[in-house]
Amino acid sequence: MAMLKGRRVVLGVTGSIAAYKSALLVRELVKAGAKVRVVMTPGAQEFITPLTLGTLSGHPVHSELTQDRNAGTWTDHVELGLWGDVILVAPATAHTLSGMVEGRGDNLLLTVLLSAKCPVVVAPAMDRDMFTHEATQANLQALEKRGVHVIEPGEGELASGLEGKGRLAEPERIREELTAWFTERSPLLGRHALITVGPTHEPLDAVRFIGNRSSGRQGVAIALELAQRGMTVDLIAGPIEIEVDHPGIRRVNVETALEMEAAAQSALLNRAPDVIIGTAAVADVRPTSPTSEKTAKTNLPSSISLTENPDILQGLNEAAPPSCYKVGFALAHDDGLEAALRKLEQKKCDLVVLNSLADKGAGFGHTTNQVRFVHGPNRIDSFDLKSKQEVAVDLAEVIQSQLSERPTLS
Repeated sequence: MAMLKGRRVVLGVTGSIAAYKSALLVRELVKAGAKVRVVMTPGAQEFITPLTLGTLSGHPVHSELTQDRNAGTWTDHVELGLWGDVILVAPATAHTLSGMVEGRGDNLLLTVLLSAKCPVVVAPAMDRDMFTHEATQANLQALEKRGVHVIEPGEGELASGLEGKGRLAEPERIREELTAWFTERSPLLGRHALITVGPTHEPLDAVRFIGNRSSGRQGVAIALELAQRGMTVDLIAGPIEIEVDHPGIRRVNVETALEMEAAAQSALLNRAPDVIIGTAAVADVRPTSPTSEKTAKTNLPSSISLTENPDILQGLNEAAPPSCYKVGFALAHDDGLEAALRKLEQKKCDLVVLNSLADKGAGFGHTTNQVRFVHGPNRIDSFDLKSKQEVAVDLAEVIQSQLSERPTLS
């Protein structure tokens, strides 16, 4: 079920008596962590109400090409097709299968299917003789040749009273098959990432510390994106408030730079990572002689002796196998390109993700970021301001491309 967490599923419900099971299917998908948006054909509404599916999915149900005829507004079928990671048509009637083969667009669902860029999965449901009819079988074969995945119907008593094949697969089996389908398609399945995230807090005494304003949002977004693509992730997290809930992510909480270094090195020794990503904003220095009790205001020192912290990312990169892909992050107060190029060489990175405090909406304390991917002096990819989730997707695409040419280390 981990492979469904965070997946965007457009569920197409068509006019079959089995449409009542779509309520149970939505619940199964949502429980597995998927985000579900439902598109119903007019016939489907004869068997189950949009209110039911909208309540269970947490999103409005779409069923008409026009949202408001009086206002002249229409349903953006293109947006629905682009939003989904998959379109799941369940139940899929013989009529809808025929429309998919012919490329008809006479209802909203068929229009979404025509404009979709994502893969399609169908779960047929119909009477025995309709399912075995050579026209239906030819349509299913044609769809499979186009890359549509078919979840075979079950056998048993049908609505007509006949016995045979044609029952919609049970919601649990559809969820299981969809999970397996995502797993098989995941190009990063079996790969492993080691990610450091957040700030470190270097204690002065029992309550005071040296630190920074890093929220950890960008590193967590990257960890979740890679986990959703099938990777397992060791997430070494400094003091951050973000909860991380994904079975593919193993989180280790630390506070200081020395604790982060020890945890990261331990994770590396335990399992060789295919990628190392250093997003953590590690404090450069720590107090040389912290006290274990709170220092009274009247006893605060006039100066503090500081000791340089270890370079965690450089140490990890030096210890990692040569084929491991290594990513560093650099936050500059100005353009920062020269510093990013130095970091690329000194810390033995394959890529440095550069952002600047001079860019509005980038850096600490924001849900957005504006970055450049610095691969070297002759290859720098620049991006507009995006959400940190979108930045994570961009980085995951680069990692996926790079790892496709490298041996699996895990």
